[in-house]
Amino acid sequence: MNGQHTDGLVGGLVGDRYEVESLLGTGGMATVYLATDTKLQRRVALKVLHPHLSRDQNFAERFEREAIAAAQLSHPHVVSMLDRGQDGGVLYLVMEYVPGRTLRELLDENGALAPKQALALIDAVVEGLAAAHAAGIIHRDVKPANVLLADDGRVKVGDFGLARSLSATNVTDTLFGTAEYIAPEMLTGRPVDARTDLYATGVMLFEMLTGHPPFTGSERSYVAYRHVNEDVPAPSMLAPGLAPELDELVGWMTRRDPDGRPPSALALLGEVRDIRRSLTDEQLDYRAPGAKVHGVEAATSLIGPHESLTEQMTTHRTQALGHSPNRAQGTEVITAMGSGHTSVMPRPAPPAPRSPRELRRQAKAEDRAVRAAAARPTHQLGKGNPRRRGAIWLAIVVVLALLAAAAGWFFGFGPGALATVPPVKNLTVAQARSLFEQSGLAFTRHDVYDDTVSSGLVVASDPGAGSQIRKFEGVQVMVSKGPELFPLADLTNKPLDAAKSTLAEAQMSLGTVNQAYSDSAAPGTVMSQNPSAGTPVKHGTAVSLTVSKGPQPVAVPRVVGLGQDDAVSALRAAGLQPAIADSPVFDRNIPAGSVAAQTPSAGLNAPKGSTVTLTLSKGPRMVHVPNFVGQQASVAQAALEKLGFTVKVENILGGFFGTVRAQDPADRDVPEGSTITLTVV
Repeated sequence: MNGQHTDGLVGGLVGDRYEVESLLGTGGMATVYLATDTKLQRRVALKVLHPHLSRDQNFAERFEREAIAAAQLSHPHVVSMLDRGQDGGVLYLVMEYVPGRTLRELLDENGALAPKQALALIDAVVEGLAAAHAAGIIHRDVKPANVLLADDGRVKVGDFGLARSLSATNVTDTLFGTAEYIAPEMLTGRPVDARTDLYATGVMLFEMLTGHPPFTGSERSYVAYRHVNEDVPAPSMLAPGLAPELDELVGWMTRRDPDGRPPSALALLGEVRDIRRSLTDEQLDYRAPGAKVHGVEAATSLIGPHESLTEQMTTHRTQALGHSPNRAQGTEVITAMGSGHTSVMPRPAPPAPRSPRELRRQAKAEDRAVRAAAARPTHQLGKGNPRRRGAIWLAIVVVLALLAAAAGWFFGFGPGALATVPPVKNLTVAQARSLFEQSGLAFTRHDVYDDTVSSGLVVASDPGAGSQIRKFEGVQVMVSKGPELFPLADLTNKPLDAAKSTLAEAQMSLGTVNQAYSDSAAPGTVMSQNPSAGTPVKHGTAVSLTVSKGPQPVAVPRVVGLGQDDAVSALRAAGLQPAIADSPVFDRNIPAGSVAAQTPSAGLNAPKGSTVTLTLSKGPRMVHVPNFVGQQASVAQAALEKLGFTVKVENILGGFFGTVRAQDPADRDVPEGSTITLTVV
């Protein structure tokens, strides 16, 4: 694997097991790919952490511990952790692949949901969180993007990337969640526990009912400030037709003080299901203005009411509040809590009649108050004397004034004050530190590889230059370690196309390609490279190649007419390989045993070492000479020339009769083309 996580992983094999198919998305901590587990032949989601996190030793150790803890969690509404590992210097997680979309995508497409769908989705989320909390894990980053809606209707909470064990939350952690859903205690340094997840879930329910988060803004520090200093408004302020029970539910989940929230996810789950049963069909089907209808039902079609768990959460509120249902006309029987006595008192004038729904809502509100009070210690002041009470109230006023002054100082001049991130790119760390100190900002350093910024200089900051943040948030500064160097692969003896593919896979570029003759390298293969194999270079380095054209051609010498031995020697001296043809030929001009013909012909260029075929001569063909003495000279001459002989005529006495008197040679075999002399009278 490469040091950079790019789409270059697609098609590769991670951990000798996971074949990467495609990119699913990129987040602040990791890149997620769709992959196939080659051992179990199933699709998985492969989450590869960004390089700067993988190289952080402290993070790597914490990541190892928390991945093991998350792998112990198994629940139908939680994305399962299947494996984790390290390939080279890279950390990765293997998670259950949930084909479908996220709640974020559903809200972006449809806007506000009907309470029926919103409560069904929240039911699944809270049940998944309850299982995580029972296993000792809190999520810390609950938001719509981390709620997965499978194509088959399943709902799962995913991405425990910010998860922490419950035992590790007694100290402040500087890693924040998403600003729109962050609980106040994560910003103020208070301990974080399971109720932190319930706050974010309440904000998410607000958005599902209204189509918008309660607090938004272009700067996350401003959004975070509102979570600390403002109450989440009732959803009905944006969607006036919502049932009052939904306002109460959101308000209970999003109390700024964790002690005012549901004491556990299981307690909240019972409340959610109780409200789902109590609302009318009209209230459950209400939609905020501007909401779309299509595409929502499938996301909740498989979520049932879970009656058995709800029944476990049901309480007898009339008993907890001490009210007896026994009534008589004109009187009311009141049982004194903690005693066995009763008294009968005249019944006062009846109040205005209230509906059973209003009575039920009041009982539920009183029950929530009782449970919240039971979750924290209480202390009741005695009557005392008026002076003491006055002193106490004065002290309270003074403390509140001091708190207000402290808050003003904190957000005006202290760690909560706004500061502008200075530009530090291409500065040394010392120069950057000086600018940060002037701005009142703290920073953490992360060393990263960079191909363009020199070693020791700042590559970038997060947030970037010009951003306004609260001083307590701090800045991450990436400092260059220079370009990451990779040893060049050996490209020699590879075909040119294979060498190009190797360079592309290593993220190198192809330089100039030269060609040269070679007696040893096959044509089209790489003879040499520059830089040479094993040289450490950065990505993008141009590598020049020299490619073989094969052996250099040579001129074929002329050997026709030479004896066999002389011809063979001449060809070998020229770098060619002689070969003798199987069948010699007659040649009237070439003596027997000499070269009568050669292929290729003399003067042509042939590759060095190639074969030249030699055809040897058998000498001239022997032809029988007929005897034409006594015959007419003209007939004899024509017949002899037809046989290929040259005819010489010598006339005696002027050759008056035209008769052959003598012939030389005659009646014997002579070489083809020989001269025959005729004496004519």
